Amino acid sequence: MAYHAQLEPDSLLQQFLAHPPDGFTVGTTRAGMPTFVAPFDLLTTADDALRRRVAALPGYARWGRLLRWRTRFVGCTATEFAPLPRAIAPESLARQLISSHGRDCPLLVVKDIATESPLLEVADNLRSAAFARALEAEGCVLLEGMALAWVPVDFDSEEDYLARLSRSRRREMRRKLRSRADLRIGTWRTGDPAFAADEVTDRFIALYENVYAQSEIRFDHLSPDYLRALLRDAASGGLVFTYFAGDTLIGWNLCYEYAGKLVDKYIGFAYPEAREYNLYFVSWMENLEYARRRGLSHYVAGWTDTAVKRQLGAHFCITRHAVYVRNPLLHGLFRRIAHHFESEPAVPGAAVDRA
Repeated sequence: MAYHAQLEPDSLLQQFLAHPPDGFTVGTTRAGMPTFVAPFDLLTTADDALRRRVAALPGYARWGRLLRWRTRFVGCTATEFAPLPRAIAPESLARQLISSHGRDCPLLVVKDIATESPLLEVADNLRSAAFARALEAEGCVLLEGMALAWVPVDFDSEEDYLARLSRSRRREMRRKLRSRADLRIGTWRTGDPAFAADEVTDRFIALYENVYAQSEIRFDHLSPDYLRALLRDAASGGLVFTYFAGDTLIGWNLCYEYAGKLVDKYIGFAYPEAREYNLYFVSWMENLEYARRRGLSHYVAGWTDTAVKRQLGAHFCITRHAVYVRNPLLHGLFRRIAHHFESEPAVPGAAVDRA
């Protein structure tokens, strides 16, 4: 592994740098940490109450664009956690980031710093914690970030897994899973000769666009070149679970088997077919069954849909973002209101997993 706190093959980061999301200007820091500059709507992570109050202010339709700031991010949207270079101490890395990039943009955000994650080795968690403390010492404000869903693969069968759900959820899942009988489900490897044809990858990309279009939070819009590169990259060891209704592709899910875990990355659906065939739930169970058969320890299920994933038995681990505000006056103001920009808890009223 090239970095601490790494849950995916190096190739995802390499392709991110070669084919960045739309509107991103990417690069690496002196120490080799990925970084990008992108426009960022300050209300993206604000709590609902603050977002409603701001949107209700007079003239918001005209001046709301002023809340969209050019921001320097350190980290990568293709990785689950901030990838920390191995060859530099956390304190030196933090100092280097602020001195080299703290004045680039109005905001600098070091994103997705791991926090006592059960998905990482002890050394990775210690390194991430030291990095967060060092950034805070350099003047950053630490915010709680999004919750990453994961499932321990410690069940013997699908029935064993379903038995752990509530009675109502178990009944609902069994009903939804009946649609598998009408689907043709396959597993393609990235680099499969079929992906050499643009008409094939175009279909996969179109289904990704469907999912992006209906997403509530739209930050990184993946480029067609990035998706094609991933689908055609045989060396990455990626797995593409495919779902056909008759001869029509109605869904796909790109995952990576890495370091003893199955890591879920990208998905594409055709609507309304995906809902009619309950593909979200079918794909969840297919991924778990693959991980069980392979003897993997965890299924890493991504950042979104936390309420549904909790009902499906997922655990959660949190991340932190470190925010550096260039303007001294705004820096002081941000410290006082920072709690309004922390992500919602994965489980209302309950703590996420930290061990």
